[in-house]
Amino acid sequence: MAERHIEVALDRRGVRCTARLLDDRAPVTCTAVWDALPLSGDVYHAKYARNEIYALFPPFAEREPPLENPTVTPIPGDLCYFSFAGTELATSSYGYDREVHPGTTLVDLALFYERNNLLLNGDVGWVPGIVWGEVVEGLDRMAEACNDLWRTGAQGETLTFRRA
Repeated sequence: MAERHIEVALDRRGVRCTARLLDDRAPVTCTAVWDALPLSGDVYHAKYARNEIYALFPPFAEREPPLENPTVTPIPGDLCYFSFAGTELATSSYGYDREVHPGTTLVDLALFYERNNLLLNGDVGWVPGIVWGEVVEGLDRMAEACNDLWRTGAQGETLTFRRA
């Protein structure tokens, strides 16, 4: 199979990077994401995992992918896939500006932009993610924009994933 690439963008800031899908390590997840593109949603900056931005989406795969190519220590440039039951995210401490219902499942597509990340949640423990892509171009500029998002806020910003 030929390499597949996507663009990851912070739309309002006009910053983009290119990522290669890891079809050899996470084939089910890569296919699910690829088939659902484009995806765009409100961006959030992680509170617990450190150097992560993400957007939440309704489930888009026919079946949730298995835990393939898992990690709890993502590195800069990793794209990760998480699936959460609404009860895991319904606590007000997460700070979502929309209601998260207990019976809902949410997919979290994340970009890790710097080192020293640890996927340990005080409410539920270890939260392994599926590494399904790696940024191959533009990470430095994206990391600057992510730090700006952390410092100045995410209000009005969207995170978009689209085929490159």
